[in-house]
Amino acid sequence: MKVKISRSAAKVLQEELNKEENAGLKVRVQVSHRHGDHAHYALGLDEAADNDVVVTTDKGIDVLLEKNEPLLDGVRIDYFYLPEEGFLITNPSKGNLGDH
Repeated sequence: MKVKISRSAAKVLQEELNKEENAGLKVRVQVSHRHGDHAHYALGLDEAADNDVVVTTDKGIDVLLEKNEPLLDGVRIDYFYLPEEGFLITNPSKGNLGDH
């Protein structure tokens, strides 16, 4: 499974992971809602479970994904400051280029 994280998203995520209260946690991406052949995604911090795969990204951040969920393979985590500050999770490899 693959995960891509932009530089701006990696910076914000690393700041969260470095907080004392988040020691031992990893980034989790999960499917929050699905529409037929595409999904909407949720992002959080969590501990690994038995049904997870840990993907180490090129930014050195480990991401937890449910190993039996094909819509998670190839997700991209971005962070934008404008027009609204926040994360955007898409999966270009599955034709999901953003919320609608």
